[in-house]
Amino acid sequence: MTTVRITRTALTRGTLAALSGLLAGFAALTVAELVSAAVRPEASPVTAVGGAAIDRTPAAVKDFAIRNFGENDKLVLQLGIVVTLALFAVVVGVLALRHRRTGSAAVLAFGVVGAASAVSRPDSTGVVDGLPSLVGAVAGAVLLYVLIGRLTRPRRVAGEEEARDESGWDRRGFLVAATAAAAASTVAGAVGRTLNGRSAQDAVASREAARLPAPASPAKPIPAGAQLRVPGLPPFTTPNSKFYRVDTALVVPKVDANSWRLRIHGKGVRRDLEFTYQDLLDRPLIEREITLCCVSNEVGGPYIGHARWIGVRLADLLKEAGVKPPSRGGKADQIIARSVDGMTLGTPVEDVMDGRDAMLAVGMNGEPLPFVHGFPVRMLVPGLYGYVSACKWIEDIELTTFDDYDAYWVKRKWARKAPIKTQSRIDTPKPFGRPEAGTVMVAGVAWAQHRGIEKVEIRVDDGPWRPAQLAEQDTVDTWRQWSYPWKAIPGGHTLTVRATDGTGEVQTEKRTKTVPDGASGWHSVVVTVD
Repeated sequence: MTTVRITRTALTRGTLAALSGLLAGFAALTVAELVSAAVRPEASPVTAVGGAAIDRTPAAVKDFAIRNFGENDKLVLQLGIVVTLALFAVVVGVLALRHRRTGSAAVLAFGVVGAASAVSRPDSTGVVDGLPSLVGAVAGAVLLYVLIGRLTRPRRVAGEEEARDESGWDRRGFLVAATAAAAASTVAGAVGRTLNGRSAQDAVASREAARLPAPASPAKPIPAGAQLRVPGLPPFTTPNSKFYRVDTALVVPKVDANSWRLRIHGKGVRRDLEFTYQDLLDRPLIEREITLCCVSNEVGGPYIGHARWIGVRLADLLKEAGVKPPSRGGKADQIIARSVDGMTLGTPVEDVMDGRDAMLAVGMNGEPLPFVHGFPVRMLVPGLYGYVSACKWIEDIELTTFDDYDAYWVKRKWARKAPIKTQSRIDTPKPFGRPEAGTVMVAGVAWAQHRGIEKVEIRVDDGPWRPAQLAEQDTVDTWRQWSYPWKAIPGGHTLTVRATDGTGEVQTEKRTKTVPDGASGWHSVVVTVD
């Protein structure tokens, strides 16, 4: 009987020790959130550690995350960090039951890791970024030490030297301390989130106040025949809310347009230039239809979208700074675009200055850029994958050379130069669909930005290639819809598509992965005709 009682007591104390670890971890995170409001939201430990994890994750793993989790990849990462912290906290709590000081020291050590991650981030403002993690860790360590003390020391009663309940530890004192700690931590976290939210209010107000002027060079109307009326096809223009998002920002930067500045400097620049948001709005603006796609897009993948963009022609700004392309004796062959979150993208100077509509965009589909797509300003270069051309939240342009500097993704084994490959996709019928026998409309999109699409062909099973009907092409920088009326007969069939671009190059059959310069291969779907 005594043995059973001791076992139950030990089990209870072990469970409460694990709970103590969780409460200490919760307190550390919420106090850090509160302190980050006085520093900056990006310095909170979950964001800092998550950003550091993204920076150190191999390209193949990132590609896997994007492929399997899509735009939820950051949420999955954050949840993974929280779960890992929770498991760590449980282990530390149980450890502290036997080694009280060691457990508290472990919490402090994890705080040091968070602080180091924050300080080492590309957008770090200095050692002050480490304060939230350190202060939070101290709070967590002290709380753990106090709670474990209630599980290992007898409670004292007035008028007696000491007293124990039947379990031999201060049950009431533990419950009071744990409840107070949970309540205080919850309040600290709520206040921290509220304050961090308020820090973005100026940015939100600046976007709401922004008014895009009429472009000096408006886009031509989209041809009526550019949008085919085939169920299952995406709209020619992708709504902002549906436009894909692929980036490394765990916290979407909210930049106040009133304080935003852009600097142009570096090799071959005769004089450094600096622009405000209003400076750009006051310049002659161009409006263009441009389709963007991500290098992480698998064959037939969803990471492509089309929008009408408005902005300043980037080549004009570079010329004002005295920049010449390498073909005309320029000293720099690479533009390094830097984002407010420290991201760097490298773009060939020659491509920006060869006459294409490369721009610093301020508007998307008739409104100021949404925050998730780069407000107040982002960079666009038609014909190049986004990781070498589409810097969001841009604040710095440095002229340099490919020999002197490797941008963020190049350091992670992606290609330095990445022109978009000729690709096509079947949107309808869907994979494993069951259309009825008869005429089935097969349709989709094809793209080869800055070259245009000349032809799309469809093959059923191992039959001959048949020409699809092309929608009217808007510009060479936009995707193009296509359709094919298929006389479907019952049974299983494989539908395959390929495109030919404006230079006459046929889309390659060779399958390659997205790393290092984009996926290639023919897209196909398997269907069963009833």
